[in-house]
Amino acid sequence: MVYEFEGKTEREAIQLAATQLGLEADEFDVEILESLSGGLFKKGKVKIRVHTNSDASPEAVKKAAGEDSSGSGIRDGAGNEGPGQERRLLSDEERIPMDEFEEKIVAWTKAVVDAMGYPSKVTVLFREDKKLGLKVETDNTSMIIGKKGKNIDALQLLANVYAGKLGRDDVKVILDSENYRIRREESLVRIAYESAEQVRRTGRSLLLEPMNPFERRIVHTTLNDIVDIETKSEGEGLYKQVRVMFRGRR
Repeated sequence: MVYEFEGKTEREAIQLAATQLGLEADEFDVEILESLSGGLFKKGKVKIRVHTNSDASPEAVKKAAGEDSSGSGIRDGAGNEGPGQERRLLSDEERIPMDEFEEKIVAWTKAVVDAMGYPSKVTVLFREDKKLGLKVETDNTSMIIGKKGKNIDALQLLANVYAGKLGRDDVKVILDSENYRIRREESLVRIAYESAEQVRRTGRSLLLEPMNPFERRIVHTTLNDIVDIETKSEGEGLYKQVRVMFRGRR
């Protein structure tokens, strides 16, 4: 299915789409349809097209929307506009499985990592609405994470398939090890800014390494408010490349 959303920035439009469609950030791809500047330093309006295999009825979209009276923005449970609360990591005492599902998904993850030849410890890292984070600890963290996180992404995909077999396909299982997810996001933000500076300095576009949808979105949203820089995704399949381009000062 294809949907269109509008916000003051690309980040706001994507957040609105995720909330209304009830999807995770890495479950849909985004095409920028329109980007209008609202002033010297900020863009005033961004219109996006979302491509997803998930169906959402108009009634469900309206119900899920946390819009204000102007039709843009997202509100959290307290009615405040913004992306919501920061993730709260569990204490050591809280990281033990709380129910049968958590026991099985933790045991399955540990069994798979152990079968790979890397003895491990798997605990619950965080619990959120429709999300369960697991922490994988092992002496071979680099092998579990893999180049650009491809190993842990593959393991996470399998964990979600297993969660579906347990009848919990409503829960998104997120695997992490040595805070890789946070470190990767920080690295992508740094790469985005450095790329923008290089493009501005040379006047030539720059094509970044292939990334999954979530990683590409970090780059897009990081550079969204820089008025003389624009980005677009190129390629086919899950892993596409982001092209960073100079469009001149307005």
